[in-house]
Amino acid sequence: MSTRTFHPGERAVQARAGVQDRADHVGRGIGAVIPAVAARFLSERRTLVVGAADHDGRLWAGLLSGPAGFLAADGERTLAVAARPAPGDPLASVLTAPAEVGTIALDPAGRRRMRLNGRAVPDGRGGLRITAEQVYANCPKYIQRRHPLDTPSAPALVGSGTRLSTRQQLAASTADTFFIASSGPDGGVDASHRGGNPGFLTVHGPGLLSWPDYPGNNMFMTLGNLELHPAAGLLLPDWETGGALMLSGRAEPDADRTVWFTVERVVELAGAAPLRWTEPEYSPANPPSAPSAQR
Repeated sequence: MSTRTFHPGERAVQARAGVQDRADHVGRGIGAVIPAVAARFLSERRTLVVGAADHDGRLWAGLLSGPAGFLAADGERTLAVAARPAPGDPLASVLTAPAEVGTIALDPAGRRRMRLNGRAVPDGRGGLRITAEQVYANCPKYIQRRHPLDTPSAPALVGSGTRLSTRQQLAASTADTFFIASSGPDGGVDASHRGGNPGFLTVHGPGLLSWPDYPGNNMFMTLGNLELHPAAGLLLPDWETGGALMLSGRAEPDADRTVWFTVERVVELAGAAPLRWTEPEYSPANPPSAPSAQR
């Protein structure tokens, strides 16, 4: 398996951090096929985070869900997904046609995750087929351990707007997990996980959030994308109800690697997944909550 070729944005961030050699080493683990161990992992999952751009070019991260087996490797490079976004999800209409997507499958109970990026097409049966271009696992850092509980529910649009309500600001300020979609210079999309103790995501008002970029795998795929294209989408899952808060806007890292997210669009869904989750066991890798950054 050859070393991944990093794009200029990723290389710029790696160079500033002095980790190019380590990034090259880790990049050898990225392939374009779905190994047997990854296929088994995917077949056991109940949810999949999907990032894509809408028809206006705004990036969103959304949530697909189904029973175990709704994700299935169909050949070495194809992931079959027996689900589509719920009505009200900004990606619902996008994924009725071919689209570049980034996906991440998370196993909170086992503190495992893997990413698969590629091109999605409708399968003609209400689902998707994703041709893989990048497949790789991530370390267990910053994943809060939770166990799923079935809660049958129907997805419903709670509301949409351009700013966070007071209730949504509270939800964001107490979050311990979110997902971020970003895009590279070739139009490819990536979806990644961010986790920490409650308060690591700071709310500065109805239109501005920030978070610290904790040490990870040294490839800086998200920050590298943002170096070139600040458009980003955030997904904040509601672990207690199965709801989802989806934000689209601009994410701009500063010199201290604090990422500042300007909210441009907000969509909230109830019942985005028919699951609730147990109370979290916070990751031992989580840094202590730090004072809020100032801009």
